[in-house]
Formats: sequence, structure tokens, C-alpha cells
Amino acid sequence: MTLPAWNDPELKFGTMIRGALWLVQEIGEGETFTKERLRDAFPHVSQADRRIRDLRAFGWVIHTNTEDATLMAEDQRFVKAGVPVWDPASRRAATSQKAASAKQVQAVLARDGYMCTVCGIGGAEPYLDDSNQTGVLSVTRRNTVFPDGREDVLMVTECKRCRAGFDGQSSHADEVVAEIENLDAADRRRLARWVERGRRGSTPLERAWNAYRRLPEDARGEVRQALGA
Repeated sequence: MTLPAWNDPELKFGTMIRGALWLVQEIGEGETFTKERLRDAFPHVSQADRRIRDLRAFGWVIHTNTEDATLMAEDQRFVKAGVPVWDPASRRAATSQKAASAKQVQAVLARDGYMCTVCGIGGAEPYLDDSNQTGVLSVTRRNTVFPDGREDVLMVTECKRCRAGFDGQSSHADEVVAEIENLDAADRRRLARWVERGRRGSTPLERAWNAYRRLPEDARGEVRQALGA
């Protein structure tokens, strides 16, 4: 099977997939590369190193000086290729089988402000339409097709209710275009920021409320006292 070129400008893949192709085509198993070389390969991607690390969830083995004492701090070794993530069928199969590690889960939850990226509810927070149910958060992988046709796998925080409504298919831009066209200018700008970050945004008030809810009860009392509540 002929692999697509990692630097093909027509390639509609995300950085993780292009990074996998770059490792195979430019580095080779057993060889080392530096963070600077990675940045040079993807000069307009701010988190290319993180996207390369995401490959580990698909069985790719990439060592730093933590795992290989012969490496310098700037070096990484491409030890072994894993799931061919550029193949949609292989990627979806691996995505459905692999669970995120506890460390990955905590990192994604913190990144998303301990809120569902679909409906915005926080963990253990009652739903507005049903106060007898509370938000139960989990981290899932989603095969996502972006508006420019680029495809990537993202880890996102979702509540149990939103996750239950997912049909297992990739999300397509044409399914939401009509909704976006109905937004006013301010909401469009806010949506654009969410799309750029790859996740739903939250306000300082929402972040403060979620931080308060994660405190133990005695610490919450101190906060209430400080607020005069």
C-alpha cells in the first residue's frame, strides 16, 4: 500500500496523522529526532509535540530521555510504529478498543474545565431540565471531520447524557452549517474561537463555579464566608 506523502498540501488530515506519516517517511523506526526538527516540519502548528504524543494511544512507541537515558532532553526516539492512523478503518477500530489512561483523562478534564464540551454541564451539576439527574463526565475519542475536510481523532469531555446520544459516526461540517448560518455575529466569533482551540470555551464565572464545586465541604464553607453568603 502506497502511503500518502506527509507534506502533501492536499492532504486532509490533522497533525497527529501527518506526524505519523512524517515519522515513517522522514525519521524511520529506531532513529532519533529533535523537537526543533519537529517544529521545522510543522512550523504553523503550536502543539505538534502533543499531537505526536497522542500517537502513543494507538500503539506507537516514542521514547524521550525519561525512557531512554541515552537521549538528550531535546531528543526523542521513534521506536516502533503502531496503528496506521492514516487509514480511517484502522483508526476507528483502535479508537473503539483503546481506553484512555488515568493521566490522559485528568489532563483532558482539566483542559475542558471539568465541563461537558457538548452541553456545558459540570460534573455532579443538576441538569436544568431535570434536577433529579446530575452530570457524569467521561473522556471519549471522537473521529472528527473539520470544515476544510481535514480529519483527526480528538479526546473530549462529555457527560453521560450527551455521550448516549452519539451514534458512533464521524461528525461532518455540512450537518451544522445551517445552524451556524443562523448565529449572530457575536456568536459566530465565539464559535470561531472554540473551533480554533478545538474545544468549547468557558467564562471566568463558569471556571470559578466549577473550581468551587470541586472543593471539600469545609473548604466550601470558607469560600461562602469570604463571599458573605
